[in-house]
Amino acid sequence: MESQALAFLAAGFGAAGVTFGTAYGISKLASMAMRGISRQPEAAGDIRGVTIITAAMIEGVALLSAVVCFLLSIK
Repeated sequence: MESQALAFLAAGFGAAGVTFGTAYGISKLASMAMRGISRQPEAAGDIRGVTIITAAMIEGVALLSAVVCFLLSIK
């Protein structure tokens, strides 16, 4: 295989890893938030706010990783 083909393959695996990691992180976050809200319904507003901020941070890391995969594939 040529080095360019290997770069595309590695970028594809990297993008898949980013996607699965992000999905797992957000699903774990949501399940823990639902568990916390079910245990203390009066804290639902605080839990929701922290959940949204944390999900945004996870998405930011995922976007950065996807950009790195894209940049590696065009090099």
